[in-house]
Amino acid sequence: MEKGKSAALRLGYKSKNMSVEGAQLGKLPPQATDLEEAVLGALMLEKDALTNVIDILSPNSFYKDSHKEIYQAIYDLFQASEPIDILTVTSHLRKAGKLEIAGGPYYITQLTNRVSSAANIEYHARIIVEQSIKRELIRISSEIQKDAYEDTTDVFQLLDRMEQSLFEVSEANIRKEYDSMKNIMATALEEIQARKDHQDGLTGVPSGFTALDRVTSGWQRSDLVIIAARPGMGKTAFVVSALRNAAVDHGQGCAIFSLEMSSVQLVNRLISAEAELGSEKIKKGTLAEHEWAQLVHKTANLTKAPIFIDDTPGLSILELRAKCRRLKQQHDIQLVVIDYLQLMSGDSSKSGGGSGNREQEIASISRALKNLAKELNVPVIALSQLSRAVETRGGDKRPQLSDLRESGSIEQDADMVMFLYRPEYYGITEDESGMPTQGTGEVIIAKHRNGSLENVQLKFIGQYTKFCDLDMNYGGTATYGNTFPSGGGSNFESGGGNTMTFQSKANSGDKPNLPTNDEEAPF
Repeated sequence: MEKGKSAALRLGYKSKNMSVEGAQLGKLPPQATDLEEAVLGALMLEKDALTNVIDILSPNSFYKDSHKEIYQAIYDLFQASEPIDILTVTSHLRKAGKLEIAGGPYYITQLTNRVSSAANIEYHARIIVEQSIKRELIRISSEIQKDAYEDTTDVFQLLDRMEQSLFEVSEANIRKEYDSMKNIMATALEEIQARKDHQDGLTGVPSGFTALDRVTSGWQRSDLVIIAARPGMGKTAFVVSALRNAAVDHGQGCAIFSLEMSSVQLVNRLISAEAELGSEKIKKGTLAEHEWAQLVHKTANLTKAPIFIDDTPGLSILELRAKCRRLKQQHDIQLVVIDYLQLMSGDSSKSGGGSGNREQEIASISRALKNLAKELNVPVIALSQLSRAVETRGGDKRPQLSDLRESGSIEQDADMVMFLYRPEYYGITEDESGMPTQGTGEVIIAKHRNGSLENVQLKFIGQYTKFCDLDMNYGGTATYGNTFPSGGGSNFESGGGNTMTFQSKANSGDKPNLPTNDEEAPF
């Protein structure tokens, strides 16, 4: 009996020791202390070794506190252009009062015995960083897990904080490396060759406005485009028209984040412009039977268009980034539109929960939009409001770059800044050359990083809230209305042009078959 008991006790003791050992091995944070020692030793052996890893490593990349202090000392000496070796590092730590924390002079001396050269220091440094990223991810996930168990936690704030934390880890550690001129030149030549194949001269996403595309060659990839105007100028109408042209006519996937209008209101605008039915009729639903048939027929292509609308109010830059990434991955969108910039909210954690300077917040939003354009390699179009300074000016009240509202960083971050200007908005009926301004709009390109500055004339059709080419006759093509007979037809005078001659009672003895008040017109 005693024998069996002692055996059981021995087995229990053994299993207890194994469990303790397993716990120690299984729950150790990711680390590479031997490589940390090797890297620090190599940095003190060769004076040029730090230049290979200074953009990779930071003091927080190291697991042991002593190693953090030693690397910080090495970094400080490098900043001061001092030599880096055992003696200078020890002396610097002693002056800072951190020599004991770093392990003492003997430990620092021993580090140089770990390696013989700095041959593989960059490879070792990257392993250290990988372990550091793992530790940071564990820390973030632990905090998120703890907060997720709390009943009082706002789940959407938690999601926002988690995404922000993960993004910061990625931004801090995963950087794009430089490239050689040879590789970049090869890529540039390939792109030039590819552009040669574009017969229409478009190298980006087409806007559908011929005169504008001639200047810009389409919305260029990785560009941030700011379209600004005073309220009521037709910013949304312009960008919706451009978005429709890209999606319907050219099959380009487009995403629009409408912070001002609901998704249904935005679609109603698209329907009004596409079916050429007055926006009032669409709003009230007072459509005749033939107008319903016209609506169904003309909006068939619009239904199939790759347009994605998000009308989340007060959209934050973090939400926008996440949604755009998802849309790019799932639907390969080629254009992002934000309507409009001032309605977005910035990073709440950096702006003190919304209590910070609004100009700084707008500046951070514009920088984030530019980064988003580069990351997804798509043009990002952001609408912006102009200040009231335009209204107080005399003359024709054309907007300027200085009129951009709330932040000067918008014009700095943007690759292209456009202003929408309609003279009739200010009661100006004629332009400088005496031409009527009714129904015309002007796109003023005030900044163009990769092209010329020009003014482009467009036609504005107010009742359909849309823009089109100025030389496109209203109702003169199948796209925008009923097609008239050609110039050689019998209904036109010999002089050609777009003048149609109707028979009148004044010049004919025959009574024309005019409809009565109770009858509908035959056209």
